[in-house]
Amino acid sequence: MGMTYIPTTLSEALHLRAEKKARPLAGGSDLMVQSRRGTALAPEFPFPVMIITSIPELKGIKLGDDGSVEIGALTTPAEIASSSIVPWHVREAASGMGAIALRNTATIGGNIGNASPKGDLPQPLILLDAEVVLSSIHGDRKMLLDDFILGSKKTALGEDEVIKSVVIPKHDFTYLFYRKIGMRRANAISKLSLSAAAVVKDGEILDFRAASGAAGPKVIRSREAEAILKGHMIDEIPELEEKFLDAWNDAISPHAMPLYRRNTTRRMLSYFLSAINTGAEEGIIREEE
Repeated sequence: MGMTYIPTTLSEALHLRAEKKARPLAGGSDLMVQSRRGTALAPEFPFPVMIITSIPELKGIKLGDDGSVEIGALTTPAEIASSSIVPWHVREAASGMGAIALRNTATIGGNIGNASPKGDLPQPLILLDAEVVLSSIHGDRKMLLDDFILGSKKTALGEDEVIKSVVIPKHDFTYLFYRKIGMRRANAISKLSLSAAAVVKDGEILDFRAASGAAGPKVIRSREAEAILKGHMIDEIPELEEKFLDAWNDAISPHAMPLYRRNTTRRMLSYFLSAINTGAEEGIIREEE
């Protein structure tokens, strides 16, 4: 049976992490499920854990001078969904996460640290080039979330590190799209989600990006596919669309997605592209149910 520690400062937590290899536990929704022993018993962990819920340095959402947004690792989906400074895609994903109890207890640090392919938040964060800030007793390091999540349940977290926060750079998109297709019940595990965004100026596509979740071992974002559209005019979309969608499809691991999912993803991307091509009103593109 592992020891349980309750650090009250980040410094204390980092020393426990370095010296005792204690694993951080906050909302604990994923770890609890993995270590359940029956209904009345508290979960037993075979490794030392530290309850990090009372560390002030890991809380809060801050706006940086450069317009970036920093979200502390202990921030809950409920807090993210209700924050006006968090980018729209991330708020959408947070507000659709699971049951209300989960939205109030899960944390962004846990959601990305568990690297579950079914996690809702990594997908829009990867779309937005979010970086994760990792702290150890030796200092902080930053890396793209897309590089941090290596695969299902695998991350680049060092054994002496704790996820401190997530930093989202500032973006000014012309068009935004987010759709999650799952069971009709909100608390069903997400089946398929897609975020997309574009910057269009004077008819030219300056930026185009898309990310798909719950479609394989990790979030899919194909920069090769995105490059097919970037720098082209919106009236070229019809002739580039097939090439773009095929490149996107190639990025999906062969085992990850049954055909209906691939087709649904294609259809959503096609819908978004068609809205841009026809000069839809700028802002959020909603797909009719």
